[in-house]
Amino acid sequence: MRILHTMLRVSDLEASIEFYTQIMGMKLLRRRDNEEYRYTLAFVGYQEESEGAVLELTHNWDVNEYDLGTGYGHIALEVNDIYATCLIIENQKGKITRAPGPVKGGKTVIAFVEDPDGYKIELIEKKADSNDDL
Repeated sequence: MRILHTMLRVSDLEASIEFYTQIMGMKLLRRRDNEEYRYTLAFVGYQEESEGAVLELTHNWDVNEYDLGTGYGHIALEVNDIYATCLIIENQKGKITRAPGPVKGGKTVIAFVEDPDGYKIELIEKKADSNDDL
């Protein structure tokens, strides 16, 4: 397993991209709008996603602001077999809060686990090819 990204919900995507790229020196790695579910994802980082962890900036089109309590999203971990991983977690009394399946509006297979404090951890099944379809 490896850490893939940390997701932050942002109220002004352009201002956030400018901050992380211009002030913090990261690169905008990819960006995708999802019109059906009304959100945009932008991934920023110091290196390519295949080389290290990055930030996922999530802008929900109908939300103008978040308080810090709702700003945190999740930690993401890549796994080879998401179904087997979730079975192991469940067998060890871990809490699966979203069963494995495709992400809304995409093909990537994900699941969510909750830690003892309620923090979310997203499991993302490793893709066989290098297409980034979120």
